[in-house]
Amino acid sequence: MKKRALISVFDKSGVDKLTSFLAGSGWELLSTGGTYKFLQEQKIPVTEVSSVTEFPECLDGRVKTLHPAIHAGILARRDEPSHMETLEKLGLGTIDLVCVNLYPFFEKVQAGLSTDETIEFIDIGGPTMLRSAAKNYRDMIVLTDPSDYAQTIEFLKSGAVPTDFKKCLAGKVFNLTSAYDAAIARYLLNEEYPAYWPLSLKKAQQLRYGENGHQNAALYLAADSTGAIEGMEQLNGKELGYNNIRDLDLAWKAACAFGFQPENRLPHGNDVLKQLGIAVSQNGSNSEPDANFLPVCIAVKHNTPCGIALGSSLLEAYEKTYSCDPVSIFGGIVACTVKLDAVTAAKLAELFLEIVVAPDFEDAALEILKTKKNLRVIKARYAPRDKVECIAVDGGLLVQQTDNTLLEKWEVVTQTNPENSDIADMIFGLRTVSYVKSNAIVVVKDKAALGIGGGQTNRIWAAEQALARSEQAIKTLAENPSFQGKTIADGKPARVLASDAFFPFADVVETAAAAGIKAIIQPGGSIRDKESIEACDKLGIAMVFTGTRHFKH
Repeated sequence: MKKRALISVFDKSGVDKLTSFLAGSGWELLSTGGTYKFLQEQKIPVTEVSSVTEFPECLDGRVKTLHPAIHAGILARRDEPSHMETLEKLGLGTIDLVCVNLYPFFEKVQAGLSTDETIEFIDIGGPTMLRSAAKNYRDMIVLTDPSDYAQTIEFLKSGAVPTDFKKCLAGKVFNLTSAYDAAIARYLLNEEYPAYWPLSLKKAQQLRYGENGHQNAALYLAADSTGAIEGMEQLNGKELGYNNIRDLDLAWKAACAFGFQPENRLPHGNDVLKQLGIAVSQNGSNSEPDANFLPVCIAVKHNTPCGIALGSSLLEAYEKTYSCDPVSIFGGIVACTVKLDAVTAAKLAELFLEIVVAPDFEDAALEILKTKKNLRVIKARYAPRDKVECIAVDGGLLVQQTDNTLLEKWEVVTQTNPENSDIADMIFGLRTVSYVKSNAIVVVKDKAALGIGGGQTNRIWAAEQALARSEQAIKTLAENPSFQGKTIADGKPARVLASDAFFPFADVVETAAAAGIKAIIQPGGSIRDKESIEACDKLGIAMVFTGTRHFKH
């Protein structure tokens, strides 16, 4: 019986070589629609599917291959006599190769089309043929990926396609269709947490190793949406590794919290900030960075910030950030909220850094950074877009909404009100602490997170760590000629402390007071809040409750 192949592809890459070989080897080719016309134009002998089904394409092409004459030829087991007898009785032939790729739903779901237009890119016949062929892989060759055409041709030239290879091709089918269906489910479902969690991720690259050298790793990106990582362009340096990507993700998210915001960031907190007179980003609905944002610089090491600061210029922001922790920044990542200039680039080049990320780079700045051949220089196009985050657990997945509310309220709970000059620093500390590992305390002075205490198993240790670091940072700044005569380097202690969660005891307040803290911002909510409030009143400290905890585990 003459071998037959059914070819129906949206992506026609390499299909001319495959079909030329098959036709030259005596195969009969069946096809539909655009693929049929393409093969005719290539002068490759082809039979239209409708002549096999004796049923015309209809419903604007929605029904072409959905016919027993096609699926019986695909699904019939060659080693089952009753199946072959049925085909003979019905006058049907086998189909021995199916080459199909799908309507581009992944791309079209992002194109801003109407619902009716998007639905027309949900492929029905393609997945149905693929699944049928994959189920019967022992008797079939099923191709979805043009990169498999060449190997298939080589096996056919040798006389037989190994079953293991056909099984692998079948596995690729279900791998593709599961992601395809997940993308459709995500588009159609209107449930925050559906019965089955739909994941549609495509492998972007194999990584050299994972968190440690003995661990394998790969990067997968959403097939049906574009996120910040996919929108990044690497301009210099070595290939990114697993740890680099994790740190880059956090650094850019933190930078965006101080610069441009995605749509889902701070939907409630913005109202409170405006009431306090705190400037709020006006481009919440935009994808692109805004060149007019204030310069903020962030240093990240081991997936936690080690310095964050706002400056009158990016250079000042960087020097303040560096002074927050000049030890930990070594081998870390620096993220900037504005275009990186040459002067700041020259300062960055003095350090060993893994990554520098910014929304743009001056040509001269890029040339300076490129002198360090291993330094990864990343241009970031998009703000973070994910509305949920997932953490793998053994045998499952934890899924939660992203931490998208900075604060629910501004409640002064002490007799002393915070001074106007401290309010902006309190908000700055709150933004910072939401990106620091719990337990987390941040000490702020003049829009700089001079002391960051994170990842501690109790809050007093985090406070002691943050306060000690802030004292050292102030000394470092005082020795820097660039900050002579400026408030941040006046030798006085920092006035503001921010906490990611409530105080279970009064010890943090007492320790903060001894270090010169005059204003504290924290969520409140402890059954022992009264102890901390009374300690603040006794020590003349202002304390504000926000109603929003920011644990980051």
